[in-house]
Amino acid sequence: MSEATIGVIGGSGLYHMEGLENIERIRVETPFGDPSDEYITGVLNGVKLVFLPRHGRGHHLLPSEVNYRANIYGMKKLGVERIISVSAVGSLKDAIAPGHIVIPDQFYDRTKGVRKDTFFGEGIVAHAGFADPVCDELSVILFAAAQKAGATTHKGGTYICMEGPAFSTRAESYSYLALGASVIGMTNLTEAKLAREAEICYGIIALSTDYDCWHDSHEDVTVEAIIAIMHQNVAMAKKIINHVVAAIGSERSCACGSAMQYAVITDRAYISDATRKKLDVIAGRYL
Repeated sequence: MSEATIGVIGGSGLYHMEGLENIERIRVETPFGDPSDEYITGVLNGVKLVFLPRHGRGHHLLPSEVNYRANIYGMKKLGVERIISVSAVGSLKDAIAPGHIVIPDQFYDRTKGVRKDTFFGEGIVAHAGFADPVCDELSVILFAAAQKAGATTHKGGTYICMEGPAFSTRAESYSYLALGASVIGMTNLTEAKLAREAEICYGIIALSTDYDCWHDSHEDVTVEAIIAIMHQNVAMAKKIINHVVAAIGSERSCACGSAMQYAVITDRAYISDATRKKLDVIAGRYL
């Protein structure tokens, strides 16, 4: 069995993984509150895997209600070193048709500042490098796996992360086109920021379900249209994950595992014992 432990955060329509063996359900306590649901652990093709439904089973959490800090903390506590995030997105390019897969490598933040997107604060300041917000090493593996699974796949591109839960206005959608963005979603940026602070590699399988509301020759995005194509996309995502776990190595050669080495700027003498304890799983070796 590989020593690698891969986390999968499932978005809309992806709530479980077929083929998992030695399945356990684990409820993780965190100093940041409750994660979205129980973590499902098991072995897939000889690789340890930890799965979490982002919106909870039954999809009962809004994007702004998801406790992202608890979700990523739980992954770290369970030994996860790489997270594959699967999520539905709207396309902002003609070439990215509904049913296509995108492996984004950049973000543009359109959230409203209400989400908790850092583990730090409460007497400790840290500034994570975020110029390249996803793990290139993991993204290369995801792209190759998607091609092997037979998906029409686009590597790279900017993901607009909006607050939601309403979809874009037409004016907003046109403005995103002007930015040259590739896709729009409501969740991945917050996860990526926290994964970087937790020194976990983070990569995205973005499942294109619609053309948002900018495309003149297609109807505006609706939940019905999204659901209709989501089942096809989720089945493909599961194939991709199977190829990923077969290809991934146990050792990381990227910089994600030491991303916070010089990030904490607070004098250690001023960090309280309570804060040290709270952050031990995330950054204890630097405190």
